[in-house]
This record gives sequence, C-alpha cells and structure tokens, in this order.
Amino acid sequence: MLKPILLVEDNPSDLELTLVALERSQLANQVVVTRDGVEAIEYLSAAGNWAGRPAGHPAVILLDLKLPRIDGLEVLEHIRTTPELKSIPVVMLTSSREEQDLVRSYELGVNAYVVKPVVFKEFVDAISDLGMFWAMLNEPPPGSARVERKPSLG
Repeated sequence: MLKPILLVEDNPSDLELTLVALERSQLANQVVVTRDGVEAIEYLSAAGNWAGRPAGHPAVILLDLKLPRIDGLEVLEHIRTTPELKSIPVVMLTSSREEQDLVRSYELGVNAYVVKPVVFKEFVDAISDLGMFWAMLNEPPPGSARVERKPSLG
C-alpha cells in the first residue's frame, strides 16, 4: 500500500486546483484532505475523527500557511517537535511571498517552500512536480517505511 499524501488546505478553489493537479500527475497515492491545522494534527496523531485511520504516516504533507484555528507554522512546529512525526517531509504550499513567512518556515524545518503560481497551467505543473518528487522520487530517511513498486511489464 502506498503512503498517502496529506493536503492541508482551507481554500476551496486552491483545494480543487491542487486535487486536479495531483490527479493529472497520475500518482497512485491516496490524497487525504484536512481543512485546518487542528484537523491536520488530529490526522497525524490518529485522534478525533481520524482515530480509526490506518496506521502510518503520509509520504509528504502539502501544508498551506494561512489556516483557520491553527496556522501552518504552528502545524509545522508540532510536526518537527513530535519525535514520531519529525521526519515526514513537509512542503509549505502558500500564496505568501512575505520574507518572514519564508524564513520562519525554514527555521522550523520545512523541506520546501512553494509559492502557489497564479496561472493555472503553472499551478498544475508545480503541484504535479511536487507530488512526483515527494511521493515517488524522494528517498525517505532510514527506518521509514517505503513501499517497493513492482516494475511495469511491457
């Protein structure tokens, strides 16, 4: 079973565009969507509405910066200070170009900071590239479960 991609996004338009882009990249990974920082932390902790979810962690977390209840920086800080979560790759996917957001994200240990392109095709290409890199090409840290893909016949 492939590890899922966790998408943390509250904006319905950005959510739909991201899902379309991930679908176009033809990744087989399930995409789990949470709409705010509290729900993201509950998913990662298998708590609340996510208490019965399958065990394991996502291949990558695509995390919006501006979220209700708990913002993306607080979610990132929670991930990086929780021993069983700290090695999960996190990509900040945001519309913020503010230097303080960029600097703070890297201080907290984000793996990548991507500003959402405004042009639809550029947005689709960026999300597709992110999904392909983090879910397929990136080698996870030692000790992290990695699903071996069977070679295609043909």
